[in-house]
Amino acid sequence: MKRTYQPNNHKKSKRLGFFARKKTNLLNRRRRKGRKSLCK
Repeated sequence: MKRTYQPNNHKKSKRLGFFARKKTNLLNRRRRKGRKSLCK
């Protein structure tokens, strides 16, 4: 039986990575809040 979570790093980074987050204003928000890590 195939399991539900089949991780794929390329897809993941396209969705959740730094350059995906750069397109929104999320990074600036997290910088202002003083987050240690801006994204995954």
